[in-house]
Amino acid sequence: MSAELWNSAARVLETNWQGDHMVPSRRLYPHQWSWDAAFIAVGLAYVNPTRAWRDLRSLFEAQWPDGRVPHIVFDPATAEADYFPGPAFWSVPAYASRPRHGSTGIVQPPLHAVAAYEVYRRAAAHGAACVQQAYGELEWLYPRLVAQQTYLTTRRDLGGNGLASIVHPWESGLDNSPAWDAAMANVPADMSLLTTFRRRDLDVSDASHRPTDRDYARYVGLVLSYRAEDYSDTGLLQRHAFAVECPSYNSILGAAELSLAQIAAVLGLTAEADAHRDRAQRITQAIVKRLWNPETGTFHARDVRTGTLSPAHCVSGLMPLMLPGLPAEQVAGILAEARSERFGLPDETGLPVPSYDRTAPDFDTQRYWRGPVWINVNWLLRRGLLVHGRRDEAEDLRAAMVRLVHRNGHFEYFHPKNGEGLGAPTFSWTAALALDLLADRSVPAYAKAG
Repeated sequence: MSAELWNSAARVLETNWQGDHMVPSRRLYPHQWSWDAAFIAVGLAYVNPTRAWRDLRSLFEAQWPDGRVPHIVFDPATAEADYFPGPAFWSVPAYASRPRHGSTGIVQPPLHAVAAYEVYRRAAAHGAACVQQAYGELEWLYPRLVAQQTYLTTRRDLGGNGLASIVHPWESGLDNSPAWDAAMANVPADMSLLTTFRRRDLDVSDASHRPTDRDYARYVGLVLSYRAEDYSDTGLLQRHAFAVECPSYNSILGAAELSLAQIAAVLGLTAEADAHRDRAQRITQAIVKRLWNPETGTFHARDVRTGTLSPAHCVSGLMPLMLPGLPAEQVAGILAEARSERFGLPDETGLPVPSYDRTAPDFDTQRYWRGPVWINVNWLLRRGLLVHGRRDEAEDLRAAMVRLVHRNGHFEYFHPKNGEGLGAPTFSWTAALALDLLADRSVPAYAKAG
């Protein structure tokens, strides 16, 4: 099984390479996505480390002057009509070396520091030349990764509570998760926008798998709201209808600080490494203070505008397990939630965890982030299990992911009851993370470093 899966994953990554970046899947996602690039780099490093570095570098070449890394970098060779919302819709001005309309104006989870350190760690296996190359790439990326974190922890701390806010569900990476339902209910749904702007995702995918038209009208409206002030974050809370502190997003923000501490140590920046670890701990404390619900015993998204926690039990609530500084009470709570009938670790179901509470009346086995299994968040959960010493459960989860992809293919996501592949086929992060799951069973380095 291992050789067959390895070879098929490598073929997917070869198929989706676009010269200087990787596309998630050629038919549905013809551009470069931000957090996809991070997950992809982790696995691509095993088969082509030069491409892994090039993919990350290509993304960060599109970084804005304020430090934000856009959630999509558009391929100028792809026609506007081939993807919506495309570059003309976002209408982003020129910046640095990136031409006008070169990217979107929103962001995605900042997993890139984690990925960069993982790619560096693999370099030793490829010989001295790869180690030298990796050091040079870290030197180039480090200040840009720091700028990304600075943007998120300052301009995006809309609530002033030490956490980054997402201002569009797409920024979470978990686009139509029930975690946003309560906050999105306060966002106007102007259905006429779908007459002005036609969805193109439904041309190449099943409508029953994708976000609804009402969701999409709100998504478009939120972009127009943010775009109206040239994507400025100044005073955003007063004029924008959506601002949410997400436990998954902020856990990745904290994990990125820990990986930046590792990178700073490699570069000989001892004082900066200590500062990154301190920031990670402050983020962890803020997540516990703001997003933990003692009544449910798990983490939930908080609507910054209303101050209320979402009642939904989503996979995003399990992600703080990635943080080694998480207190014992919260570790126990996440483990209980993951083992419960709401999610069910593989020893109960034989499958990785779903994206949403299996027992909820609106659990949907096919609609994107409202029930299906995704490999990327399970990969993050496995890291969390390893960070907190749950090696047996981490291994069970690893084996379940490998089984699922081997049996059903490198799909975007999977049916949470029968494991059927759903969404885009030949999906890059599924393939890349399959390579990592086959090759690496070690505990994340930042956990051992404290």
